[in-house]
Amino acid sequence: MRSIGEMARDSGLSVSALRFYDGAGVLVPARVDPVTGYRWYGPEQLDESRVLARLRRAGMPLADIRLVLAGLSGADTDLVRGLLQAHLRRLEQGLNDARGEFSTVRALLERRENPMTSLRTATVRLTLRAPELAEALDSVRFAAGADPELPMLGGVLFDVDGGTLRLAATDRYRMAVARAGAAGYDGPRVQAVVPSRLTDAMRALLSEDASVLLTLDGGRVALRAGDHEAGGQCLDQEFPDYRRLVRLPAGRRALVDVAALRHAVETGPVRESEMHGPDGPLFDLSVLQVADGAVTVCEDGHGAPDRVAVNRAFLLQALAAGARDELIVEAGAPTAPLAVRRTDTEETFSILMPVRLDD
Repeated sequence: MRSIGEMARDSGLSVSALRFYDGAGVLVPARVDPVTGYRWYGPEQLDESRVLARLRRAGMPLADIRLVLAGLSGADTDLVRGLLQAHLRRLEQGLNDARGEFSTVRALLERRENPMTSLRTATVRLTLRAPELAEALDSVRFAAGADPELPMLGGVLFDVDGGTLRLAATDRYRMAVARAGAAGYDGPRVQAVVPSRLTDAMRALLSEDASVLLTLDGGRVALRAGDHEAGGQCLDQEFPDYRRLVRLPAGRRALVDVAALRHAVETGPVRESEMHGPDGPLFDLSVLQVADGAVTVCEDGHGAPDRVAVNRAFLLQALAAGARDELIVEAGAPTAPLAVRRTDTEETFSILMPVRLDD
């Protein structure tokens, strides 16, 4: 017999996933201690757990996986082969449909005579307070992407509009936006995507409470703080229109104590994702219920319209980036992004894409 920890180690499924699949009736332990509730698995269940893990990674619904495991235990190979073939056909059809949609989008892009007017033509010199710029960078840097196939997301957008500098970063799974007051420029709007490494070098200069000078000149950006300067080339990419991406419908709001919520997320129940994250492997989910002005970390979110599941690590990073003892957590439908907002401004916030919970 294997303990649940040993089963998790040998199967590739997390302990939380094994508990979930037990509750779902997909992989029920051979024995459960009536006193402690501890789960024990039989030797034959190791192969079943490995099959389960692979089929979940391939996106097979749990209802079909139940039948596959039942077919394997009953030596009904015809049933198993039929289910595998049917799912493979669904995947192939889905891929064909996606290729067709992508072709349509590419054709639309190619037909556009002026894809996007560059916002990097003007020379900008801005004076900012170092602490305010440092806080804005800290609020968004965690959300910058690292996917080499999406280089336009591999940095922080510096968006200068009049006397305001807005920063934005996203890796598609989350987005963060912040604002910093600025002086010295009142021209047309200018944007530049500053590489993450250069952004970090700039942040290292912001250690004193003093004014700093930010210069955007064509494809180059520089930040001068006293006798020190960090500068380099901007990314030659167009950043997506973040203003459209953050227009969220109003949802349920809760004012939360950050330390208490962080503790609840770190120690509360988790679910294993049914999809791979930006770094490749499966990840832990926190299921949140935002209701009656409070946020609760829940065991399950199925069938509950006021619950939303998000990447637990991303949520903890967003709470830390808020840099406040209290923050506002806002949630709409389970399929709408979760927002983490500051209480003192509507212009500094982060949003996390929800993760669909399987049946």
